[in-house]
Amino acid sequence: MSYKMKSTATAYLFTFFLLFGSVFGTGAQDKSAAGNEGQSIREKLSGYFSPPEEYRDNYGNYRSPLEFYDGRRVNSPKEWKKRRKEILEQWNGMMGKWPPLIRKQKMEITETTEEAGFIRHRIRYDWLPGQQTNGYLLVPPGPGKKPAVIVVFYEPETAIGLKGEYRDFAYQLARRGFVTLSIGTTATTNAKTYSLYYPDIENSAIQPLSVLACAAANSWYVLSKRPEVDPERIGIMGHSYGGKWAMFASCLFEKFACAVWSDPGIVFDDSRPNVNYWEPWYLGYYPPPWSGTWRSQGSVEDAKGLYPELIRKGYDLHELHALMAPRPFLVSGGSEDTPERWKALNHTIAVNRLLGHENRVAMHNRKDHSPNAESNEVIYMFFEYFLKYSKP
Repeated sequence: MSYKMKSTATAYLFTFFLLFGSVFGTGAQDKSAAGNEGQSIREKLSGYFSPPEEYRDNYGNYRSPLEFYDGRRVNSPKEWKKRRKEILEQWNGMMGKWPPLIRKQKMEITETTEEAGFIRHRIRYDWLPGQQTNGYLLVPPGPGKKPAVIVVFYEPETAIGLKGEYRDFAYQLARRGFVTLSIGTTATTNAKTYSLYYPDIENSAIQPLSVLACAAANSWYVLSKRPEVDPERIGIMGHSYGGKWAMFASCLFEKFACAVWSDPGIVFDDSRPNVNYWEPWYLGYYPPPWSGTWRSQGSVEDAKGLYPELIRKGYDLHELHALMAPRPFLVSGGSEDTPERWKALNHTIAVNRLLGHENRVAMHNRKDHSPNAESNEVIYMFFEYFLKYSKP
């Protein structure tokens, strides 16, 4: 498969590697890469780390993450550490504090199947206190600890290839040598309440998207204990609903080495009905009584809970993106995340530059919301480079 890079000129590549050697560089970084394959992948990815000229250094109307809430400017990595803590505490305070993470538990294997190129285990574990989930662990052959990716969606069967064209992310990554964990919210999806709630749906003390992030953090702990997995090289990804889940999980939980967010709507956008953070199963949770179904109330004009407050006070999700720095992430953008989203992403680029890093924020764009063969190949290359060939 061929890809259209933003530039393939020799002079461009020479300049690129001179300027941005900290990630796609020479010396120690090249020594850790597996020869020509790593070199080839980084060249194919290089164009996705630069915004189009019209969006370069365009920060839109977003409030800079490099300013404390009292207006003071962040001028050093040391000050960024304090600012990062402030952002995290502010958002956790608004969304609700997580219960203690489940750091010590074992994954229970309930069924094992041999597939072409990997072993598939059906598994069960606690992803919230008192709440279990079922999913699938795909393990490729070979000795030693391997990189791993958690894939999140409405249910775990799609990602392992049992339904949905071009959504078999866990299956395809396992065939490329990754251990993959596919999980999803099957029970609440079937009930049309979609998310996770803690301690329960009638009394959730945490906004549902943050509960999903907490469940993903607990999933990191259970996956990191597997003997086949290198805990320093665990990423997370998801598409659409799963993209929102993966974004909040990777931003709020710093142990994820990298992340891919496939067209979730990476910032608030009331003009896009699929960028629907106002829904009660995302950031618009409110306790009962509920009239009718949640879906029938799913317009921004009817939003309740935290979401209207976030909009009124000027918060947006680019502040969470900044929590990723210096960890790399890719926005696999479609109809909801067009190149204009670089205005928000430029703020995280600025944070990375303050920390002495380049090329940690990438975006690939397609026309449609649904993933396709080209967009998926970019996703797989991204994980291969950052989890196989680059030091976490």
